[in-house]
Parts: sequence; C-alpha cells; structure tokens
Amino acid sequence: MIERLPEPLLRVEELRVRYPGAGGPTVAVDGVSLTISQGETVALVGESGSGKSTLAHAVIGLRTGAERTGGRIVFDGERIDDAPQRVLRRIRGARIGLVPQDPGTALNPVLRIGDQVAETLRIHGRATRRTAAARAVEILTAAGLDRPELRARQYPQDLSGGQRQRVLIGIALACGPQLIIADEPTSALDVTVQRHILDHLATRTAESGTAVLLITHDLGVAADRADRIIVMHGGRIVETGTTAEVLTTPRHDYTRQLLASAPSLDIPIDSSPTVIPACFRPESTSEIPAKSTPGSRGASVLGLGDASALGLGSASTPSPGGASALRPGNVSAPGAGGEGAAGPSEVLRPLVSAHGLRKTFRVGGRTTLTAVDGVSLHIDRGETLGVVGESGSGKTTTARILARLERPDSGTVTFDGQELGGLRGARLRDVRRRVQVVYQNPYASLNPRLRVGDIIAEPLRAFGIGDRAARRERVAELLDQVALPVGYGERRPGELSGGQRQRVAIARALAPRPELVVLDEPVSALDVSVQAQILDLLERLRAELGPAYLFITHDLAVVRRIADRVAVMRAGRILETAQTAELFDSPRHEYTRELLSAIPGTARTLTARPAPIERTA
Repeated sequence: MIERLPEPLLRVEELRVRYPGAGGPTVAVDGVSLTISQGETVALVGESGSGKSTLAHAVIGLRTGAERTGGRIVFDGERIDDAPQRVLRRIRGARIGLVPQDPGTALNPVLRIGDQVAETLRIHGRATRRTAAARAVEILTAAGLDRPELRARQYPQDLSGGQRQRVLIGIALACGPQLIIADEPTSALDVTVQRHILDHLATRTAESGTAVLLITHDLGVAADRADRIIVMHGGRIVETGTTAEVLTTPRHDYTRQLLASAPSLDIPIDSSPTVIPACFRPESTSEIPAKSTPGSRGASVLGLGDASALGLGSASTPSPGGASALRPGNVSAPGAGGEGAAGPSEVLRPLVSAHGLRKTFRVGGRTTLTAVDGVSLHIDRGETLGVVGESGSGKTTTARILARLERPDSGTVTFDGQELGGLRGARLRDVRRRVQVVYQNPYASLNPRLRVGDIIAEPLRAFGIGDRAARRERVAELLDQVALPVGYGERRPGELSGGQRQRVAIARALAPRPELVVLDEPVSALDVSVQAQILDLLERLRAELGPAYLFITHDLAVVRRIADRVAVMRAGRILETAQTAELFDSPRHEYTRELLSAIPGTARTLTARPAPIERTA
C-alpha cells in the first residue's frame, strides 16, 4: 500500500502579483510556488524589491495597492486567494499570525499595550471584555516581558524596540495560530536583542507546533533558524532547499552572491563582498571601480582577489589607509585635506584623543541618565576605529561629543592637538569643516526638497569653498567617487533607493575634504547586498582619500569587515579595545564574547564555502 504524504499546511501555486503605476504595472511576484508543512520553519530570503513581503502579505489578503493576476493559495486544505474579506478576517490573527517588521509603527501609540493585546482576543472570541485584561497580562508574561502588569498599562513609546517586538510576537501567538508570518521581525534590533527575540519565537512556536514563514534579508538569521531556505530575486524563486544545501552548495549565482555579501555569516575577514544586481531599481548604473591601491586592506573587498595572493598581507595587518601607514618608516599618505605628507611630530600624534568623557541627560524632570561614563579613546590619522554596543550603550553620544555636536559634562577632546572645548569662531569653524558626519537613516538625513547636486554642495557653500563653477565641478567629482552618474545631481532624494541616498550622504560628508568622518550606523537601515556595496565604497574612499573613520554600529559582523581597531561599549563605558582580528580571535571581556556569540550565522558551522563570483560590468 502506498503511503500518502500529509498535505502541506500552506501551498502557493504560480502566484502573480503586480502594482499599477503611471509608467505601467510593476510585477512584484512572478509565478511563485512554495509549500510550508506543519511545524516547519521556512526562511524566505532576498533583498528589498525581491517580492518577499508582497508574497507574504498576499497569503493573508493584505495586498494594499496590489492586485493578484494569477495563481492559487491553499491554506489547511482551503483555497483562500479568492476568499471574501469576512473569511480572511477570521483567518488573520486566529489561524495565521503576522509579526510585522517595525515595532515602532505596528503598535497604536494612543492605546495601552494591554488594550491592544486584549483587542485581538476579543475580536476572535478568545476572551470576553471581562476576562481579556487578565488574559492579556498572561500573554505578556509568556512573551518574556518583565513586570507584565506594568507593561500592560504602558504605551508603545514607553517600551524599548525589543520589548515592543515581544508584544507583537505575543499578539501574533495569542490565538494559537497554525502559521506565523514573521516579516523581518528583528532587522531593527541589536544583535543580542535579536537573538533573544528569535530564541523566544522559536521556543513559543516549538511548544505549539506552529509553522513559521521567516522573511529576512539576512542569511545568517536564516542559517540559524530555518529548516529550509527559499531565495527570491526579481519576484521569482531562484533557489530552494534545506538550510545546509543552500548554504554549503548553492546552485544559483544570486544565492552565492548573497552568501558572499552577508556580513553576519561566519566568513573570514578577507572574504570578498560582491555587488549584487538590483531587482527592480539598480543601486547605481555604474559599478564601483576596482582600483588596486597598493597595500590597501580593502584589496579583496574591491574585487581584486585574495589579499595574500597579491602580497598585501593578512587582515590582521593594519591597512596603509590606517594608522601604520603614517608611522615613521612607512610611506606617508597624503592628508585628506591635501596638505601632503605628514611630518614626524604629526605622525606620532593621534588625530583625535578623548580622556575621561562623561555626559548625563535629564529624563522625566528628576531622573538622571548617564550616557557616557569615563570614556577615553584615540583615533589615528587614516585609521578606522569601530565602536560597537547595544542601543543605549553611549556610542552615538560619544561620537557626537567627538564631533563637537555635544559638550561633555567633564573630560577633554583633542583634535589635531587642539582642545575642542576652548575653540571659538574661526578655529571652531575650521574643525567643523575637518570633521563630517554620515547619519544612520538615508531617508531622513537628506532634504527632500533639494536636488542631489545642491545637497552635496551644501558644505561647500557653508564653508565658502570655491565659486559656483568650482562647486559644480567638485559635485561632479564626488558623484563619480561614490559611483553615481553625474546626471543624478539633478534628481531629488525621493527618486533614489536607500543605497543611492547613502552614497549621496557620503559624498556630502566628503565634499569639504574632512580628515575625520563619523559614520553613525551608516548601513544598519540597508539590505545586506547594499551594505556590502557601501562598505566596499567606504574602504575604497579611505584608501584613495585618506580620511579617518569613526564607525558606530551595533553589528560586530559589519565592523569586522571595515575596522582596524574595535572598541566595545556598554552602559556608557568602554569595556575592551583591540585590533579587529585580535578581538574576534581572543576577546577578553565576557560581554564581547556574548556579542560575538549572538552574531547570526555563528551557531552553524559551514562545511563548504561557495566559490567567489567574478564581478561583471
């Protein structure tokens, strides 16, 4: 007798979804078929624009602005793609739960947390008005929130990002669904919080036998959490298989490119990120040129092959763009400001040094929060210092103090031999020119009303650098340096992708030829493939132009790729500072070891690596 295999919980067959537009429809999902079995965790992986979120929302009938043009969706033996909304409303929340990406916008800011949990229970008949409040507290307890009775009375803005995400997981699981769709549930969270949230989701779903469709752009997360991986690109599935199969023997070029670009996977420091062709809108129309700056640590990053094969040393050797290049006995690099080779006294002096920085803030009138507590550090000329830590560790406040955007309560900052606290007038203005900042969010840091060329020229006008013709020439030069066509100078930020906007922000920061660039989480809002392109770009620009970088991030996997040294912060203090390779190979502090163990992808040892992909023009 032939044994019949059980029907999958979810079956999608040849699904097609498109978005109408003035220039014609855009196909977001193009003939996708997949299955998810009871209790299975499937990761749907791809960059922005690949169609993965559109696919997930189509499953539960949330197709705002989109239309299904073909295919079938069958859930638990029932076809639901053409079901009326009253049927879908009974399924959503009760039988299929959704954990949305952004906990900051998914919760109603004017409703208390307990009321929002209780609302889900009442809508689906899981509690009465009288019992819903008590049941909501039980759900918050199961979600792992401390003091659940207090949290139930609070508003979303009173909670941290991790706490809000736990609330959303609690709501999604409240009615005991058969399937959870988790749409980038941790992309906005620190790596340690991310691990705790994913651990919690895995525990809760394992207890209930719930299946999970985990949508992510991070292959490291998929490696740790999924039974199977489905890779999407351009609205189509390009590869599917068990997690081990996809990670160790990927068949499709795009999958291999994603693997090469993923900073969270446990890959060697010298491994080369790869530029991935965009799906619906290219990150740029010209590829970052691979230039062989002699001795650059970024050689392999720029597509030049293995650094050791070129005689460039190992990743643990400080880059010539870094501090060692400007030590006595080495060839001096030209300064970022174009002053030429540094003299002996300049060589030995750090570009920036801070001693005993302390900064407090008033919170709620009476409470004092200590953001920075006795921080001391230095940055050499041409060096990249990475500062890592969780949200609230004080790393951004420290960076703002170093850039003279905040004043410390105590302690000193010295820039090129000048104590910043005493600077006024023209001398302070000169430091402002020599220290520039690239902010985290490329969607918020650019004026949407200005054209790109005017945005890049802003610091040139502000510091009185050049006449109008010279500024136009400088803008064209900068666009070329960040691998954007000169014609993009006439566009506005709204016409650019996230990666393109961040390139514009970098060009603006480089316009006055600074000696220090503060990069505050410059890639955390970007997809993994775009992250690789921006990190690649930063390495090349440092090798060519010679600025020092202060690179702020919560992601050790990212800082591993770009930094010469790393400082680890927690609760306003620096716990450990070391060369990058040394910190990853032999961390001294327990907190550093905890951060390292929380990097997605480190829990799974890959027995084989995909071959590197050749770059194509």
